Amino acid sequence: MLRQLRTLPKTAAAAFALTLGLAASLLAPATAAQAADPAYRVLVFSKTAGFRHDSIPVGTQTIRDLGAANNFTVTATEDSNAFTTANLANFKAVVFLSTTGDVLNTSQQSALQSYVDGGGGYFGVHAAADTEYEWPHYQTLVGAWFKSHPAIQRATLKNEDRSHAATAHLGQTWSRTDEWYNYRTNPRPQVRVLQSLDESSYSGGEMSGDHPITWCHPQGNGRSFYTGLGHTQESYADPAFRSLLLGGIRYAAGFAKADCRAETGYTTLYNGSTTGWSQAGPGSFTNTDATLNSTGGMGLYWYRAKEYASYSLKLDWRMAGDDNSGVFVGFPASDDVNTSVNQGYEIQIDATDAADRTTGSVYGFKAADLAARDNALNPPGSWNTYEIRVEGERLQVFLNGVRINDFTNTDPVRSLQQGHIGIQNHGTGDDVSFRNIRIKELGGTNPPQSSTYEGESYTSGQGVQPADHAPASGGRTLGYIENGDWAGYSQASLTGAKTFAAKVSSAGAGGTVTIRSGSATGPVVGTVAVPNTGGWETFRDVSTTLTGTPTGPLFLTFTGGAGSLFDIDTFTIGR
Repeated sequence: MLRQLRTLPKTAAAAFALTLGLAASLLAPATAAQAADPAYRVLVFSKTAGFRHDSIPVGTQTIRDLGAANNFTVTATEDSNAFTTANLANFKAVVFLSTTGDVLNTSQQSALQSYVDGGGGYFGVHAAADTEYEWPHYQTLVGAWFKSHPAIQRATLKNEDRSHAATAHLGQTWSRTDEWYNYRTNPRPQVRVLQSLDESSYSGGEMSGDHPITWCHPQGNGRSFYTGLGHTQESYADPAFRSLLLGGIRYAAGFAKADCRAETGYTTLYNGSTTGWSQAGPGSFTNTDATLNSTGGMGLYWYRAKEYASYSLKLDWRMAGDDNSGVFVGFPASDDVNTSVNQGYEIQIDATDAADRTTGSVYGFKAADLAARDNALNPPGSWNTYEIRVEGERLQVFLNGVRINDFTNTDPVRSLQQGHIGIQNHGTGDDVSFRNIRIKELGGTNPPQSSTYEGESYTSGQGVQPADHAPASGGRTLGYIENGDWAGYSQASLTGAKTFAAKVSSAGAGGTVTIRSGSATGPVVGTVAVPNTGGWETFRDVSTTLTGTPTGPLFLTFTGGAGSLFDIDTFTIGR
C-alpha cells in the first residue's frame, strides 16, 4: 500500500482536547450525609492545660449543628473523668477539639487507648496535636505532635485524596486562611495523607516541602482522623470546612468507609492527564476536575502506555445509582474491547447482580466475600477505593482497605503475569466515575525480567505521530518517523536495563534507532539498525545489548535517509 503523506504532529491544542481544564476551586459542599446513618453519639472533649483557643465554643456548636442535621447527638465536656471504659462505650467517636497540654491521667489514657483499639473512633482537630506529650502512644494515635506555627495567613492546600468523605467535595486545591502547624515528625509513612500544604504558597512552612495537614489511619480495630485546620472562629462558618468536619466524624464513627492505610511509592496513571490512555469500542469518558465520567458504551478506556506484571493498582470510583462498570486487568494490547473480556479479568462495579457479577467479584469467576463487601461498601453517590493486587496468577481485591476477594487464575487462555489495565464504560445510563488511578510495581522475589511498551505511547516527541496498522499490537504504531525525529517515554525506566528489542516495519529507507537515557540528547546506551521489511504492515524483530549503566527515562532518536524511515510497533526493555 502507498505510504500516506506526513501530517502535522500533535499539538498542545490536541492534547488539551483530551484533557479538559482542571477545576482548582472547590465544588459545592454538602453539610448533610448523603445517606442517613443510624443514630449515634459523639463525645466532644475540649479541655486545655495550655493555650486556649477562642474558637472552641463555636467549634462545639458547629459539631452540635452537624449532629442535628446528620442523626448524631453530641455530649460536650471538659471533664477528664468522662474517659472510663464504661462511659466511652456509649459513643461511636471522640473528638479532641483543640485540646492542649496534659489533660488525661494514666487510667484515662488507658481507657482511650482500649476504646480506639477495640473499634472506637478518634478525631483530632487543630491543637489536638498539641496534647499529651508525656504519653508516647498519643503520638501514634494523633499521627504527629505539634512543633510550631507562623502567623495566621492564606495558604494553598493540595487535596491528595478526594475519595474520603471529608475531602470528596473539594477540588484539587483549596485556598484558605488558618494557622498552619508544623509537626515534629512527618506522619506520611504511618497514615493516609488527605491534604497537604503547598509551602511555596505561604511563609513559615518547615517540613521540607512535604507538609501533611489532614490525614487518617486505622488504629487497632478502630479509626483515627486528624486535621490541622480549625484555629479561627471563621473556619467554622465555612461550609467546605464544615463538610470536612462531618466527613471526619462519620469516618471516625465507622459509617463513612475509606482506605486509610499509609500509601507510598505509587505512580499516577490518571489524575487529570489522559496521556497514555486510549478508548476501545464505543462510548467514551469525559474528563473534568480530574474525574473520568463514563458515557455510552460498551467500551474500555485502557492504559496503552505500559503492560504490568506484579503490582498494586489503586483507583477511586463512584456509582450514581444502580450502575454497571468494571476494572479490567491482565489483557493484551488491543483496540477490540472483546480482547479484555476474553483474555483478561474484570473486577466488577455493580451494586445489584448475581453474586459472581456484582461489586467486588471477579466477573463470572468468583464472588466477593459478600458480608465483608457489604460492611466495607459506601452507598451509591459516595466514593469508594479499590486496591487490585496482582502477584503471579493471584488477584486480590481490597475495598476501602478491606480484602473482599482472593482469586487465583487457572484458565490457560488468560494470564495475570503480564497485561494492561482499563476501566469500562458499560452503556448509556450506567454512570460511573473514576479518580486518582495509580499503580505500584511490586517486583517481589521474582521481579519481571522485561517490560513491553507500545511505540505510540510516547509522552514527548518531535515529528512522530501514531499510525494505524491493523496487524500491529493494538492496531497502531509509532509512525511518520523521519531523520532527526525523536520520542520520549517517561513511563519507561532504563534503570538496570540490559537489552532493547523492538517490533518494527518499513517500506521506506529504514534507518537507525539510538537508545538514550534521560533526554533526547542524553547518553547513548545502544543503537539498533532497522531494515526495509518489505511493507508498512510487515513486521520483524530487531534487538541490541545496552552498554554502560542506564538510568532514568527512555528516549529514542531516529536517523536515516529522506522521507519516512520505519514504524515501531512495540519495544521491550530487558533486565
